[in-house]
Order: sequence, then structure tokens, then C-alpha cells
Amino acid sequence: MQKPKDQLEVFKELLTRKGLKYTHERESIYEEVRAINHHFNADSLYERFKKRGERIARATVYRNLPLLLESGVVQKSAGNGKRDFYERTRTKGHHDHMVCLGCRKIIEFHSDELEQIQEQLSRKYKFKLVFHDHRLFGYCEKCQS
Repeated sequence: MQKPKDQLEVFKELLTRKGLKYTHERESIYEEVRAINHHFNADSLYERFKKRGERIARATVYRNLPLLLESGVVQKSAGNGKRDFYERTRTKGHHDHMVCLGCRKIIEFHSDELEQIQEQLSRKYKFKLVFHDHRLFGYCEKCQS
């Protein structure tokens, strides 16, 4: 698990590789994401800026979340609704989700075996894995009965 300073450095390096600058807007988005301790989507992140009167466009938030995802600052998460949800990676470390189709309960889990398999597959196919999104959909124990 990276420390916040390390994550910021990785984010800035990604921006440099892509020919992008670390702007005031990107800094604000990065800092706001670090302050959120729950699952969020792009619209809820944008609303946080809007409520404070910060002038950051919704499109800027949407364009920068994939960069934060690629740099490992956030990971895709499960949430209620069809939009992409995110969460900080440093909150709980990397993990994946099982989503109950009945009650919408979200079960977080980590599997070393799953991580090893995806690394093996990436090597086998000469694929450079940047991030992944594992969400398993089914029914929790309560909804099965």
C-alpha cells in the first residue's frame, strides 16, 4: 500500500508521461479524493466542489477520475446505481467486491490467489496490466433463502 506522498508522485509521473500538467484543478480533485472515506461517483465528487463554490467543471472531474484510477489513487468500486463508483485505494488497500442482486449488499474481499492468476495471465499474454475491476454479482446468504 502506497503512502499519500507516493501516490501523488505516481499521479504526477503519469500526467508527465501523458503530456499533461498538474494543474490547480487536478490538485483539488486529488486532495478531495484523499478526503473521502466512502464510495463515490463522479457526480457526487463534483457536487462536493459545487457546494463549496469551487469552480471545477463536471467534465474536468470526469476526465480526471480515469487518470486517478490508472495511477492507483482510486480503484473502481461497487455502488447503488449504474454509474461507475470509486474509492481510495489507501483506505482499505486493494480489494474487490461481491454485489448481491437481491438486497444490493456489497461484500468486500481480497484474494491473493486471484491477484496471482491475473499476474500470470498478464505475463502469459504479454499484457501490461494497469488496473482491474473485479465485481462478482449473485445473491448473499440472506437473499438465497
